[in-house]
Amino acid sequence: MSADATTGRAGAPGATPAGAAALDPYASDPPSRRLLFQLNPLAKLAAPVPAMIALVFARDLVTPLALLALAYAVLLVGMRWTRRSALLLLVALPAGILLVGAGMSLWVDAARASGTPVVVQLGAWTLYAGAVQTGLATGLRLGAIAALAFIAGLTTTGPDLVRATVQQLRVPYRIGYTALAAFRFVPRFGHELELIRQAHRVRGAHGGRGPFAAAARWGGYVVPLLAGAIRHAERVALAMDSRAFGAHRDRTERHLVPFRRRDVVFVALFWIVSGAILVALFPWTP
Repeated sequence: MSADATTGRAGAPGATPAGAAALDPYASDPPSRRLLFQLNPLAKLAAPVPAMIALVFARDLVTPLALLALAYAVLLVGMRWTRRSALLLLVALPAGILLVGAGMSLWVDAARASGTPVVVQLGAWTLYAGAVQTGLATGLRLGAIAALAFIAGLTTTGPDLVRATVQQLRVPYRIGYTALAAFRFVPRFGHELELIRQAHRVRGAHGGRGPFAAAARWGGYVVPLLAGAIRHAERVALAMDSRAFGAHRDRTERHLVPFRRRDVVFVALFWIVSGAILVALFPWTP
């Protein structure tokens, strides 16, 4: 079965822009030359998994700090930095680590850390260094897990991940391309919601302020948005049916996401480096 029978070409019988876009979203995105964008999504998902599992059991400061540095090094070298990603990695994530660490420090039982030096004492309440260390270790552990997840999350599109699961993990293509259609629906719903809001503002409908006015406005958005979703789903269903989508057990792929030698090398190197960090720093004995 040819790829054109399922994804369609411009001008093919029964093809519609909505149906073709829903079946193959983001197909025209230009590929990046940076390393992480060239890797298979499954490789980027598999590489950090052992380190993330080990971090669940780590209770020290050094192990999550080292794995956090490893994740940042991979992201620094392999991804295309933008203002948004820089804000996330250089501001939001460090601030989150500090906030979680400070919050967890206050929840630690003071009796368990009473043998460590006093950091702050306010009347009968005392904050010990052991509590601060425990809280900071928790924050670093969660931050390292998040940074390792960003290796795939910041450099992989949803459609490429779906294609990889279909091509390498043999997920049924009916399920995979249903997910691709869902990826296309989400931005379309946002666009339609903005059009509905503009139409309501022009007509002066549901004015006013306060929670009841907001609820009335959202109630007015639901019906036209649902009607638009049903119409769009019907067009996509007709487009898929005209291409005999789902009639055959297998299909050929128009856009390939191969698992190449570079993916194997990346996973192996990441496992080796993270394994060396765990062997050298992980507190194997309590």
